[in-house]
Amino acid sequence: MMNVKMLLTTLATFVCCIGMAQMKKTNATPPNGFATVTLSGKHLTIRYDGEEIFYGDINLDAKDFYIREAKDNEAGKISHSISITSRKQQSIKLNGTIAASGQSFPCEENRGWGSSLVRHSVGLSHSLLNKAVYDRKKDWALSVEQANVVITPSVAASTGNKFNVVITGDEIVFLFKPHYYQHHRGLSYFEPWKYDVWQKPVVGWSSWYAYFSKVNEKNVHDITDVLSNKLKKYGLEYIQIDDGYQQETAEPAKWTTPNDKFPSGMDGLADYITNKGLKPAIWTNVAFTNKSYVDNHKSFFLKDAKGEPVTGRWVGYVMDGSNTIAMDSLVKPIYKYFKQTGWKYYKLDALRHLRYEGYNSNNNYFTAKKTSGTEAFRNVVKAVRSEIGKDNFLLACWGIRPELVGIVDGCRIGNDGYGIQSLTQYNSFNNVIWRNDPDHIELSEKVAYPACMATSMTGSLFLLTDKPEKYQTPIIDAAIRSIPVMHTVPGQLYDIDPSCSMYLDRLNSTVSGSMERVFDARYKSPYDLFLLEMNKVYESWMLLGRTGKSQSSISFAEMGLDKNKQYLVFEFWTKSFKGVFKEGFQFGDMDTTYNCQLFTVREDQHHPQLVATNRHISSGGLEIDKLDWNNNALNGQSQLVADDQYIIYIYEPEGFSFKDFKCPEAVVVNNQKRGNIRSITIQSNTAKAVEWTVSY
Repeated sequence: MMNVKMLLTTLATFVCCIGMAQMKKTNATPPNGFATVTLSGKHLTIRYDGEEIFYGDINLDAKDFYIREAKDNEAGKISHSISITSRKQQSIKLNGTIAASGQSFPCEENRGWGSSLVRHSVGLSHSLLNKAVYDRKKDWALSVEQANVVITPSVAASTGNKFNVVITGDEIVFLFKPHYYQHHRGLSYFEPWKYDVWQKPVVGWSSWYAYFSKVNEKNVHDITDVLSNKLKKYGLEYIQIDDGYQQETAEPAKWTTPNDKFPSGMDGLADYITNKGLKPAIWTNVAFTNKSYVDNHKSFFLKDAKGEPVTGRWVGYVMDGSNTIAMDSLVKPIYKYFKQTGWKYYKLDALRHLRYEGYNSNNNYFTAKKTSGTEAFRNVVKAVRSEIGKDNFLLACWGIRPELVGIVDGCRIGNDGYGIQSLTQYNSFNNVIWRNDPDHIELSEKVAYPACMATSMTGSLFLLTDKPEKYQTPIIDAAIRSIPVMHTVPGQLYDIDPSCSMYLDRLNSTVSGSMERVFDARYKSPYDLFLLEMNKVYESWMLLGRTGKSQSSISFAEMGLDKNKQYLVFEFWTKSFKGVFKEGFQFGDMDTTYNCQLFTVREDQHHPQLVATNRHISSGGLEIDKLDWNNNALNGQSQLVADDQYIIYIYEPEGFSFKDFKCPEAVVVNNQKRGNIRSITIQSNTAKAVEWTVSY
């Protein structure tokens, strides 16, 4: 019996050790080194970090082609080129597989000639624009140059993805770049093998533009009551109280005990929000203004050459992030209290001022201490994170904060005030580095629809900021149809508008944070087309959002679609069918009710097919779990929102006669046909999944 116990103990220890070794391997830093290329006859393999990342077979005999390699290491930016060249100018065809982690995705690594679309994808992209695969978990990119390539996802799993690759040309060139964002994009703190991007939707409301610093407890109660009724069921989760509750931006007690506008305390406010089924979110600030406290705790703050505490505009006295006792005394107690009282989302403001007016402007202080101002800055935010944990959302505010990569979940990439254009300037960071925050959306007539649409299409943070009465008006539909935000990955490893990210190297020498700096996302950009690719088990389709008038038409090839096929085009906001097109289509005029357009583009299947639903801008991608055509019937399963009329839009080509529609678990409100589009409206008084069938 003892032998059996000993054997079981030994086996358990062995399994545990394997697990720990595997965990260590998974979280280990991948080498910043070249790949290993092997050719065995016609079979080519490319290995990196002990794994095959590409393997495939060349159609020519080994004597009819040759392989060359070029390796370059420029200040840690490693580029490894592998060329396959035909000796007789014959066409080469290479069929292969790219294998990568479960966080890999197809994309463009190089900017194509005339690129004008901000691309994102839900699920693994099938776009013909893709020339590369990026593996986020190990931060490498493998792209194909100087050849035609089609990359098709074949296996998608948390344990790893695989992509079928077909490459043709008289010369094929691979370009391998390890530590892509860390070195090639200059994000030295990017270590994705140590952390994952926040996956869940971040949809909520902020008090700032609704009430500014005059916000009070009743305001928060009122908005919580309204939004728990109006938007919670569609996906809104957070109620974020902004500047205005604290006594002063000072020591912990001035934060945790609010001013007299909040008589129930911050714990009572969190309870009120939570009891309405929403999540409490809170604004805090790294500024410090209490002089008497500073005079009694000088060691907690930066000092000048005379030993006196320094001050900076917008930040006041400057907390010393290199002083552990200061962090334990000034920072940690605030967030320990807020976490204990139920707050789930933390907006950390004035970070740029702490960095620029505080640390950069007083770099001699850190030099004298033989420490780093950048590390001190990170320590401040690490102190916050250590108290709130990884399960609560942490937003860095405001302006781009590359030194906080790996600590924060999101970053306000630009100035105060929503700007659609900012979504074009750090598009390659979104959901790779962190979640981008374009700031809060006001549902005004001019911007409500384009702002809600573009924010959702890019998978960004989505926070509204209006008074309760706004959500009692029809314009609330802009938000209803755009939330929740689906998790996306970028289709480009470059920024479509690089005019900000190209200046990130200036951040360390910046000493003023007033207004946006040249590297902060801004309100001006020539780009106004957003492309979201939907990839579901049953179908892939495109969504093209237009927020300006830079173009009046587009070709399907520009969108990454097969130019030899024809496509159905449906405009979501006006619910109008534009037609069946080959090669491309004209946008037409924008309806001034919406001030934007959203085109659903689906491949013509030559039988009755879904073109859209009214639930969400994804045109069915959010709520339709199953969809198929079988025995002259279109079958689907949709997740319905309680008491929301759900409309299914079906294209019926010539030669098919409608027979009936069945949906036993919902009430059929309407069934009508206009032109080639049948719209069927159903409704349920409870949220549930329903199956439906349209027979012909």
